[in-house]
Amino acid sequence: MFTSADYPNLLVGLEVSDDAAVYKVSDELAIIQTLDFITPIVDDPYTYGAIAAANSMSDVYAMGGKVVLALNITCVPADLPPGMVTEILRGGAEKVREAGGVIAGGHTIDDDEPKYGMAVIGLAHPEHIATKSGARPGDVLLLTKPLGIGMITTAAKSDVAEAEHLQAAIEVMLQLNRIGAEIVPRFSLKGMTDITGFALLGHAQEMAESSNVRLRIHSKRVPLLPGAREYAEQCLFPGGSNRNHDYFEQWVRAAPHITEELLMLLYTPETSGGLLVAVPQQELEGVEACLHAAEQAYWIIGEVEAGTGIELD
Repeated sequence: MFTSADYPNLLVGLEVSDDAAVYKVSDELAIIQTLDFITPIVDDPYTYGAIAAANSMSDVYAMGGKVVLALNITCVPADLPPGMVTEILRGGAEKVREAGGVIAGGHTIDDDEPKYGMAVIGLAHPEHIATKSGARPGDVLLLTKPLGIGMITTAAKSDVAEAEHLQAAIEVMLQLNRIGAEIVPRFSLKGMTDITGFALLGHAQEMAESSNVRLRIHSKRVPLLPGAREYAEQCLFPGGSNRNHDYFEQWVRAAPHITEELLMLLYTPETSGGLLVAVPQQELEGVEACLHAAEQAYWIIGEVEAGTGIELD
């Protein structure tokens, strides 16, 4: 395995589990590179493409970078109508344009199931990079999107999700996490990640382990999309919920009043979820003002403490 000793300009690589790779080009410029792709999560091909693009770009924002360049990763069945493929790519292209980046090409192969995403490059100052290892005791935990996307989209696949619930989830998935690129350079934020496949509790544990701290999360403060709790009570969980639970439960200590349904909901994967940010207490007021000015929703859901693992109360 390549290490930082082999390549000192590789600021974030295989030695740590983080959201993207970071390579220092000069004292004032670093490249952030990531890739991601997903299977269809909604029926409309344009919306699917746009969600996949937002999801792919999220890791750049989670490191504090600005998106500049993307390459399509496209897998399509041979019998998929060309018009649907066009709409998927159009949705992705317009979402990248919204981010201020450009798609410069890509690669397409035949596959039995559609898959779409992107390899994305972002830029940042080497000293203004946020990672999972940057949380410190005393920091405040801030979340920028409500949870429940995975719960609602799974219910939709079973044709039991209400239309307004699914639409609310789609709107959240389409929102870019570009606020990460705005707040990291302006403040001394060092701890940040986005909430995706490992769910809130899984990604929070990754941050806790990387930072050698304990994260305390207040369950009553965690925002949920309309319908998410209802579908959880119907046990409509995707398979990823159980996999996350089985792997991460050893580090999570849940208070007795936490119901099994809520606990599993916090283990449920998200697609294009929000940012989990560790904000130094002395900078909280400034960060909140910045979020208000950008009309970015956020919720304060906990604190960072000395210790290990996750305390869910």
